[in-house]
Amino acid sequence: MQTINVAIFASGAGSNAQKLIDHFRKHSQIKIALIVCNKPGAGVLTIAQNENIPSLLIEKEQFFRGNAYVDELKQHNVDFIVLAGFLWKVPVQLVKAFPQRIINIHPALLPNYGGKGMYGRFVHEAVIAAKETESGISIHYVDELYDHGQLIFQARCTIEAGDTPDSLAQKIHALEHEHYPVIVEKVIEDLQNRVK
Repeated sequence: MQTINVAIFASGAGSNAQKLIDHFRKHSQIKIALIVCNKPGAGVLTIAQNENIPSLLIEKEQFFRGNAYVDELKQHNVDFIVLAGFLWKVPVQLVKAFPQRIINIHPALLPNYGGKGMYGRFVHEAVIAAKETESGISIHYVDELYDHGQLIFQARCTIEAGDTPDSLAQKIHALEHEHYPVIVEKVIEDLQNRVK
């Protein structure tokens, strides 16, 4: 069975990227082949360096008006893309080049609290301001709209009376780290089985 090469797209410190790298370190068929980042100096680039994983720093013009780096991804034999705290919208060219092969994790229960500008702390602030009693994570396929593609998995956590955006963020991070690598593995294995 062929190895599936995964590219992780991230914009920040890379805690989810690190969990994914750790999870697939010894996997016989799934390999983290590339880290793609849109922010010079982001923590995830240090992780890539420490793990000896090639990285690609992308810039806005080519991503949105060029070919969305599809050629570079092909050069690295990328088969699948995992977004892990990547803050740019994915351009149509990339979605078309990797149909049903790009997944994202969102720190709320979609379809609520998704869309443009809804990321990180902004999501947790909105959820708490709305006096919700629960939040969670949504893992979904990526299409050309923000936080819109078909849902794959959700996990929930309770919001206590004293929770703040920061304490909620910690609960959400715990859910992300627990579930994302496992679900990524399952989605890729299902894909391999369909391709066979």
